[in-house]
Amino acid sequence: MAALLFTFLAVLAVGFGARDQLTLAAMTHRQGARPGLLLIAAASGLATVALAAWASQIVAAALAAPARLLFAAIALGFAGLEMLVLRRASQPLEPTHSLGALALVLLAQQLTDAARFVVLAITVATLAPLTVGLGGGAAALVLAVVGWLAADSLADLNLVRPRRLLGGALVLVAIWLALRALGLA
Repeated sequence: MAALLFTFLAVLAVGFGARDQLTLAAMTHRQGARPGLLLIAAASGLATVALAAWASQIVAAALAAPARLLFAAIALGFAGLEMLVLRRASQPLEPTHSLGALALVLLAQQLTDAARFVVLAITVATLAPLTVGLGGGAAALVLAVVGWLAADSLADLNLVRPRRLLGGALVLVAIWLALRALGLA
């Protein structure tokens, strides 16, 4: 239960203002609150969280405890770097109304975003793919609903600095975990 709640909160923190949420908000802002936009974003978010939890279960089964902690540190480091380096995606001037195209864009953004790396890290560290996946999936749904309902507010919000601060904190936690896994801390 703790893994579910921790994952839910962690994915909410790193997913708020992420590229996929801002893409959904921009599309909703331009096209109106079409239910199809929300359904595609929710399905994409759930699918990528499930993929991250499944992949991490396979990785975790092949690693010993210290190696799992090191792998979790690397995944958290990637999450932090993604938040530090990648900028807000530019929005198309004439967006398509194709839900299939939106699904592809969201999947591409989510496959390597900070939220999925956090799910990967927590699953490998806790060996609880189901509870971590449920927590991450619930957070992905909340983020999609917020992106859809608050599209006008999110489209104008500048979250670059808070996201970079959180990304820096994730990198520091990753370094600490890596040192701990290597027996240096």
